[in-house]
Amino acid sequence: MTAAMSESDMPDWEKRFRAPRVSLPDWAEDAPDRSLFVSNATGTYELYAWDRAGGEQRQATNRPNGTTDGLLSPDGAWIWWFDDKDGDEFGVWRRQPFEGGPDEPAAPGLEPSYPSGLALGRDGRTAVVGRSTDDEGTSIYLVGAGPEPLEIYRHHESAGVGDLSHDGSLIAIEHTEHGDAMHSALRVVRPDGTTVAELDDTEGGTEELGLEVLGFAPVEGDPRLLIGHQRRGRWEPLVWDVATGEQTDLTLDLPGDVSAEWYPDGSALLVAHSHKARSELFRYELATRALTRIPTPPGSVSGATARPDGTVEYLWSSAAEPPVVRSTTGEIVLDPPGMKCPPSVPVEDAWVEGPGGAIHALIQKPVGATGPLPTVFDLHGGPTWHDSDGFAAGPAAWVDHGYAVVRINYRGSTGYGRAWTDALKHRVGLIELEDVAAVRDWAVESGLADPDRLVLTGGSWGGYLTLLGLGTQPGSWAVGIAVVPVADYVTAYHDEMESLKAMDRTLLGGTPEEVPDRFAASSPLTYVDDVKAPVYISAGLNDPRCPIRQIDNYVHRLAARSAPHEVYRYDAGHGSLVVDERIKQLRLEMDFAQRHLNGATAEASV
Repeated sequence: MTAAMSESDMPDWEKRFRAPRVSLPDWAEDAPDRSLFVSNATGTYELYAWDRAGGEQRQATNRPNGTTDGLLSPDGAWIWWFDDKDGDEFGVWRRQPFEGGPDEPAAPGLEPSYPSGLALGRDGRTAVVGRSTDDEGTSIYLVGAGPEPLEIYRHHESAGVGDLSHDGSLIAIEHTEHGDAMHSALRVVRPDGTTVAELDDTEGGTEELGLEVLGFAPVEGDPRLLIGHQRRGRWEPLVWDVATGEQTDLTLDLPGDVSAEWYPDGSALLVAHSHKARSELFRYELATRALTRIPTPPGSVSGATARPDGTVEYLWSSAAEPPVVRSTTGEIVLDPPGMKCPPSVPVEDAWVEGPGGAIHALIQKPVGATGPLPTVFDLHGGPTWHDSDGFAAGPAAWVDHGYAVVRINYRGSTGYGRAWTDALKHRVGLIELEDVAAVRDWAVESGLADPDRLVLTGGSWGGYLTLLGLGTQPGSWAVGIAVVPVADYVTAYHDEMESLKAMDRTLLGGTPEEVPDRFAASSPLTYVDDVKAPVYISAGLNDPRCPIRQIDNYVHRLAARSAPHEVYRYDAGHGSLVVDERIKQLRLEMDFAQRHLNGATAEASV
């Protein structure tokens, strides 16, 4: 908080960013009173150690750009955290004692890389470390079992560590050796790298289906692996005995995407069900196949874990109510001190018929407001993600300033079945924008949105769609605000991290050299000269996902024809973990929109 402004003088939208928040605590399997969580209590998101028995909480990391990627060892003795440079996601793992002490290299002998998964052994010494680089692809190492890291896997396609079995004898790996970066296959290996079992749903059919590792059974000597599959057109769990090959399909009678994790004794599963932008929890008994709903308020559960005593802790929020860590005991598990987060307004559902089927949109608007309103179309990132009835400080800020906010789960979004998610292939960006256009037309025709005061915005993939939409739908938008976007698809491909190159090859069917027409059709740079609306762009100087050079290429084209635009560059990666920086960026975005919607024309700023 700035010294110039007291809490009583601070607007609610800013309080929502500054109010201390906590993540769902991760607890040590063999020392459940020891937990690790993320909080922004200092103004920067960092890792915290929490001794539940004594109640003490300790800030474990302290870096200028923040830290959120960490893991607690099963014995509770060590905190592992990823140390990247300037938020560029390229770095090394370090560790420190749970009680505190100096950090030390956690995997000596491994050079800096992008992280590709981590699993920690119960003995407090061994770990399975995944790493990837642009030149070498993915490699996976067993560390701590000998004097030097032992390489157990390597491939030029993307892969990652799935899990390590309770006794350390089995390692699950997700890989895309078949070349489809959006649909993983599974391999289970021994600590020496020899293969025990394979499961690949991409083989033997015309459709490629994905698999994901959800975790080994938390029981000594138990070879059961919980996995997610898409065999019926949506995500569902099954239990795979990697020793016998037996697969136990759960066939849950739930309409949406389903994920799960083990209860600590291995007898039941904690099931998370996501459907129509809401989520709910269940307990599934493996012996009886009984499914029992766990009561949670309407809204979204963004994480849940079953404790050894059978209770469940979960992180819950709704569009109106800020996030809170609850327990099935009825208690609040972790309530950070300090400023309380103000509520916002509930979300309303709209279903709009589009060219690919019914599109789900989530609407927020100021209390008592009637249209037509200035309206922000806020497009989510991913693309394999979806907006939900969950708390979000950004949309709430726009609502506080008198805007309606429309969030769209366009084709490519998760949560509506595999066909919906996979629909954008080959016509990347253009498919999603067909759905955005349909919802835009509905919002105008319904009287919600003022057609002369429409803001198109989004971050990451949403920023990409913003720039592409401004060029392909130039008469539809009054202002465009693109946050860490893809702007020049070809240059972005050549500069981005390898795992994203693999995803782009999957989406577009090849490299820019192999399918140049597809890259051109999907690149905002192709349409930059058609852009009419004023454009605001924010970009991280160290971003490995949407690198700065391709954004500069787009900006130079805007400047060449004196198109109204502003650019804000900040010294971090794909977004910021610093609260002050997040507030600064949103303030700049809202100011840009206000000036241009009111008819002001600013000079181009590079």
